[in-house]
Amino acid sequence: MTKINSISFYFIIVLGLISIKIQLSGGSELTVKIPRANLTHVPKDLPLTTTTLDLSQNNISELQTSDVLLLSKLRVLMMSYNRLQYLDIGVFKFNMELEYLDLSHNELRVISCYPTVNFKHLDLSFNAFDALPICKEFGNMSQLKFLGLSGSKVQSSSVQPIAHLNISKVLLVLGDTYGEVEDPESLQHISTGSLHIVFPEKREFRFILDVSVTMAISLELSNIKCGFEDKECSYFSSALFKLRKNLRLSNLTLNNVETTWNSFIKVLQLVWHTPVKYFSISNMKLQDQVDQRSFNYSGTSLKALSIYQVVSNVFNFPQHYIYGIFSNMNIQSFTLSGTHMLHMTCPSQASPFLYLDFTDNLLTDMVFEDCRNLINLKTLSLQKNQLKKLENIIFMSAEMTSLQKLDISQNSIRYSDEENVCSWTESLLVLNLSSNMLTGSVFRCLPPKVKVLDLHNNRIKSIPQKVTKLEALQELNVASNSLMDLPGCGAFSSLSVLVIEHNSVSHPSAGFFQSCQKIRSITAGNNPFQCTCELREFVKNLGQVSGEVVEGWPDSYTCDSPESVKGTPLQDFHMSPLSCDTVLLIVTIGVTLLVLAAIVAFLYYCFDLPWYLRMMCQWTQTRHRARKIPIEELQRNLQFHAFVSYSGHDSSWVKNELLPNLEKDDIRVCLHERHFIPGKSIVENIIHFIEKSYKSIFVLSPHFIQSEWCHYELYFAHHNLFHKGSDNLILILLEPIPQYSIPSNYHKLKTLMARRTYLEWPVEKSKHGLFWANLRATIKVKLGNQAETTCHLQG
Repeated sequence: MTKINSISFYFIIVLGLISIKIQLSGGSELTVKIPRANLTHVPKDLPLTTTTLDLSQNNISELQTSDVLLLSKLRVLMMSYNRLQYLDIGVFKFNMELEYLDLSHNELRVISCYPTVNFKHLDLSFNAFDALPICKEFGNMSQLKFLGLSGSKVQSSSVQPIAHLNISKVLLVLGDTYGEVEDPESLQHISTGSLHIVFPEKREFRFILDVSVTMAISLELSNIKCGFEDKECSYFSSALFKLRKNLRLSNLTLNNVETTWNSFIKVLQLVWHTPVKYFSISNMKLQDQVDQRSFNYSGTSLKALSIYQVVSNVFNFPQHYIYGIFSNMNIQSFTLSGTHMLHMTCPSQASPFLYLDFTDNLLTDMVFEDCRNLINLKTLSLQKNQLKKLENIIFMSAEMTSLQKLDISQNSIRYSDEENVCSWTESLLVLNLSSNMLTGSVFRCLPPKVKVLDLHNNRIKSIPQKVTKLEALQELNVASNSLMDLPGCGAFSSLSVLVIEHNSVSHPSAGFFQSCQKIRSITAGNNPFQCTCELREFVKNLGQVSGEVVEGWPDSYTCDSPESVKGTPLQDFHMSPLSCDTVLLIVTIGVTLLVLAAIVAFLYYCFDLPWYLRMMCQWTQTRHRARKIPIEELQRNLQFHAFVSYSGHDSSWVKNELLPNLEKDDIRVCLHERHFIPGKSIVENIIHFIEKSYKSIFVLSPHFIQSEWCHYELYFAHHNLFHKGSDNLILILLEPIPQYSIPSNYHKLKTLMARRTYLEWPVEKSKHGLFWANLRATIKVKLGNQAETTCHLQG
């Protein structure tokens, strides 16, 4: 089996009805648990490195050497609640590391011993032995710390083999036939610090053993049934009286007691005058009426009396007498829990009580009302009672000038600001107000020097702005309330521990750790965290805090909303700074726009971007207009794509640039050398061929405005524009023409240049391709089938 260090994990294997749990823990520990699996024998396929084997609560009736032979590392074997009837301790001769064996609650009657076994813990209690199952080999168990025995016959000879051993605890379970053949002095041969004797429940109670001879420091007796007037209980009464001689005895515990009220008071009186310092009674049933007798408090060693779970079938008894006995006890500690007690009287004089625990009773707000004799009391617990008003508790505590710890949890306590009662005792340091009906108003009235405050499981929705200054408060528990944010430490300057899990905290304050700089432990998990921008800073702060400070991190800290991230651990939740910081977002947009403007400016000045955009726009508009030209217009008697008008000074550009780039794409250009009709005037030819051309191209330059013929051509073309309603003029600006240089009689040219878009001839050669493409797209349409003619008119 692989060695696992400092890690614990489990394998669950289901085989039929058998559930096997294998636990690997630090070092080489291997625990195998197969309880309640209805096994009838020890499984054969157990891991060879098993160190702890739990087969309790099965039906195993036999244990053989072969069952555990190969388990050489076995140290702990638990087989309680099975059906074993015979045990040969020799089956463990090969399990040299076995030190813990629990065979309690079986049916063992016979035991065979083996000399080399040396247990630390051996439990043979609650079996069917007649005599005590103590072999002479038990005397060799030098490490034995716990020994559980059972038997009906207790004799000195049977315990002699272990008389020399110093056993920490001995459990002696007496059988049903106990009391017929006993040796009362046999317990003196058992050397132990703690002795627990369990008497049989199924028969009349008999107390024959002399417990006063035991050397035990702690004595526990279970299943006591007697009313001291019965003959069967005379030995028990005598035994308690004899405890005065046992000066070592410090702790006495009685469990499962059935007696009368008078017998109970007598038990208290007997124990009061013994060396016992700590006396405890639990699960007691009281019967009959009470005879009022005086109680002698003098000469006691008792420091603490604890009484748990008392049931009485007497409903009419002198409560004041019983409560008076309890309240006037001259001891330091008194516990009375689970007794249905309705009231407790105030001591008649200054009491030595330091500790009072009245948990799980029916006490009301009237308890210790106006009681001024508990001036030494340091700890008071009124948990699980019928307390209602906090102001009554405040009045009560004000008289307890030494009170340091008060537990009034699990009541129905309320507090209202209207009461204006806030006179806590100044000595109070620890206050438990959990599981009540308190709201945030309670923070306006708390003990001024309290260091530990528990308010979990109340009805607190918020902590008011104006609260009691608790400068000494170190630990605050407000778990399981309805708080929506973490409390600041303005009023809690010394706060070091905060528990606020299971609340309604969705957007915890990012400044919490800055406000609470003394925090060394915070438990804020299991809250409905909303994983939005507001939470981002808090998560960042959590990540910067030591893992020892944030309890339950990261498993208990998950997103509750929005739905898209629900269940995501906060440590895995991330949002970009840009999406959460408005200022940063505005700055980023501004910087982006500035960069974009800089790029546009760069393109504008370096690559003449406006010119390209204008050319692309013109090309797009031209294509759009071309698709809208009616078919009947194209089918009229058009012979040319373009009629060109230009100054003679620009003829080289027309012949070397314009004509080659248009005619190579089958565009028909009017050339006067080839197609002007002889005999007609120039004006007639101009008008004729403008009408026979799809477009009229005018090459504008400073020379153009000096040509009279160009003026005529422009006039007729412009007249044709308005007459035909078509868009047939194309202006090419070959060179810039200042407005002031245009003659006043060229008002049509000024109007056209102001209103119409014109093509600029680019100086850069790299732009020529786009220029020609744009021009060709403007004039290229499908003409009729007339013979090709060209008209070129030079002005």
